[in-house]
Amino acid sequence: MIERSLFNADHEAFRDSFRRFVEKEISPFHDAWEEQGYVDREVWRKAGENGFLCMSMPEEYGGAGADKLYSVAQMEEIARAGVSGIGYSLHSEIVAPYILHYGTEEQKRKYLPRLASGEMVGAIAMSEPAAGSDLQGVKTTAIKSADGSHYVLNGSKTFITNGWHADLVIVVAKTDPAAGAKGTSLLLVERGMPGFEKGKRLKKMGMKAQDTSELFFDNVQVPAENLLGGAGYEGRGFICLMEQLPWERLQIAIGAVASAQAAIDWTVQYVKDRKVFGQPVANYQNTRYKLAELQTEVQVARVFVDKCCELINEDRLDTATASMAKYWCSDLQCKVMDECVQLHGGYGYMWEYPITRAYADARVQRIYGGTNEIMKEVISRGMGLGGR
Repeated sequence: MIERSLFNADHEAFRDSFRRFVEKEISPFHDAWEEQGYVDREVWRKAGENGFLCMSMPEEYGGAGADKLYSVAQMEEIARAGVSGIGYSLHSEIVAPYILHYGTEEQKRKYLPRLASGEMVGAIAMSEPAAGSDLQGVKTTAIKSADGSHYVLNGSKTFITNGWHADLVIVVAKTDPAAGAKGTSLLLVERGMPGFEKGKRLKKMGMKAQDTSELFFDNVQVPAENLLGGAGYEGRGFICLMEQLPWERLQIAIGAVASAQAAIDWTVQYVKDRKVFGQPVANYQNTRYKLAELQTEVQVARVFVDKCCELINEDRLDTATASMAKYWCSDLQCKVMDECVQLHGGYGYMWEYPITRAYADARVQRIYGGTNEIMKEVISRGMGLGGR
């Protein structure tokens, strides 16, 4: 195995600390959270108290001023433990960076410290019943009032991660519906604003402890100062979304590789212990060769993803390369899960086994963050191959 050079001693010390946090505060309760369909709110506050939220935000806004590799280590530990209900990465490395990169100084000081402490839980509302990967097809509107004091927000969103717990939602809406993508803006919508309602928690194939929800906006009066970035960013929302996509898609790849490795590790232990026809399943050539193939592919993927992590840490990761990582690693993750379930036999179909949950959790990786078909379109365009 190739020794990883991505992390330094401080990163690994952080990893160990967060692993202990997962073992104490998350893993023992995750089964119960799957049954109820959401994690306890207290686990957000505890994460904030221990400095496990928004680590890459500057210290002046409540973060630790850490590089992104601390977040990478955290994502890997969540994936390794199979605690898919935890939405820390979306909160810390998608929602918070939008505010840091595009928010006004007032918005940064108002929201980032509260996100870092766990006082607020963040979500981003892109997908709609009729618009998923096609963000230009968003129908939600935010029309400015005649006196310019607020926007009137109308529409609905679906498949929103952290949606049920969310205190702050970055909503993608059309402030100029006739302008297409150039009329898209991002609004900061808070829990409790009149007309903002949360629908049912959605029952999913996997990630059963993740509070994925529908959100509804009925004539919500959003103050003009809650336009992300202020007046100068009206109509620039689509550009902001595109700029942040490489990091968002790489996060999916990071989780995919870590989950695949965890599945292999669980399966190696299982086939050593499980006996068939008087000998361990691991003694059969098919088992050994299949696991050797999977381990090789995951090792190749990890080297590629580690290089992408180096690039994102230097702000040099391009959209096409991030799309390659997302597509390839999520496809591989699903392949690994399927093969490992097979090697578990009937027990691989039993929910109490980690591999079964990991199999169910993995399927969405090829869909969210832009479907893998969209990733191939992005890659091909980067090669100069234009479509219709």
